[in-house]
Amino acid sequence: MASITIRNLDDGIKRRLRVRAAEHGRSMEEEAREILRQVVGETTPPNNLAAAIRSRFAALGGAELDIPARDAMRAPPSFD
Repeated sequence: MASITIRNLDDGIKRRLRVRAAEHGRSMEEEAREILRQVVGETTPPNNLAAAIRSRFAALGGAELDIPARDAMRAPPSFD
């Protein structure tokens, strides 16, 4: 296992980390590990881009768009 040292941490952040750790019954070090696991832990890529976008904006509601009818393809130009 690797270890890191965090320097120049604001006193307010350290205090909030200590309070949060106490609320969860953990040490500050274990609380920091848990936060890092949640934020930068292994993630699985979304199934596809459309599904990821749809899930991101699902809470905002959908948009019903009128899809215009398609015309038949025109004949390609003749160069003779």
